[in-house]
Amino acid sequence: MSASSRDLVRQTLECRRPARAPRQLWTLPWAEIHHGEAVAGILRDFPPDIAGCPGFLRENGPGHGDPTEPGVSVDDWGCTFVNIQRGVIGEVKEPLVGDWDADRGRIHVPVEWQTVDGERVNRFCAETEAFVLAGCCPRPFEQLQFLRGTADLCMDLLTRPAGFEAFLADMHRFYCGLLELWARTDVDGLMFMDDWGSQQALLIDPSLWRELFKPMYRDYAQIARGAGKKLFMHSDGHTLDIFPDLVELGVDAVNSQVFCMGVENLAPFAGKVTFWGEIDRQHILPEASPEEVAAAVAEVHRHLWRDGGCIAQCEFGAGARPENVREVFAAWDRLTCGVGA
Repeated sequence: MSASSRDLVRQTLECRRPARAPRQLWTLPWAEIHHGEAVAGILRDFPPDIAGCPGFLRENGPGHGDPTEPGVSVDDWGCTFVNIQRGVIGEVKEPLVGDWDADRGRIHVPVEWQTVDGERVNRFCAETEAFVLAGCCPRPFEQLQFLRGTADLCMDLLTRPAGFEAFLADMHRFYCGLLELWARTDVDGLMFMDDWGSQQALLIDPSLWRELFKPMYRDYAQIARGAGKKLFMHSDGHTLDIFPDLVELGVDAVNSQVFCMGVENLAPFAGKVTFWGEIDRQHILPEASPEEVAAAVAEVHRHLWRDGGCIAQCEFGAGARPENVREVFAAWDRLTCGVGA
């Protein structure tokens, strides 16, 4: 009897010789708009092994507008995004918080996210063979940027105004409560994210990251471990400096821009954390040939596959060529199908 998708992912996370690398395709609305048939064909021919659970909220937050359509949208925290390109997400141009003490009342903490219908979540999990990730994703650093603006937030991280520290503590309690709620359901894994890297380095000093944000992530990891859940993290950019910390915390899988950092530089962490993709979406997916895509997959496999420890994941985003996205999954199948069986 062949392993289910759920089993394949667990075997991969634990480097237990899965029969193939599990798959997951991320699609931006841009891909559906411009290459809908190609997206459908890829999903048909390479079915995903990881599924995100819908929120199944009993109450909706106050956010409104479509963040992937041109115009203005507002998230559930009250941040206003401006978008000029259909199919991607815009930016916050006017942060909600100018002063933490004076403007705290303008922030809506989305308590509606805590109205999860656990029974519907559990039914969703029971009705799929996929490995299911929770329908929530704490992102403290990014949400702070949306609320405050990146430049002013960086100053806050250094000067620590009282109002900022108070909100940071409240936001962390909110996110922990949310993860604890999802940890009581039947999902297989919890997830969090923060884009920490520029093209060449971490966005803040690693010592500051370790002082302020690593303790938050440690709490997330403890919640996951306490409930027997796997923990997944996403972070764009050059994040090599904090990989030892993520391994120490017990993060099971990291979605990161491995080509931005140099695949060979991540080899010391192979077998210690699972590389949840990806194949370079800055240059390879939009510009390379399928043969070059296959070579990129082979490079990841050579440096990072250790009887598991890699998930065949990529993002079909703006500019990506359909034939290159397809080749990512075909190449992973050629390299791993039946090898660990």
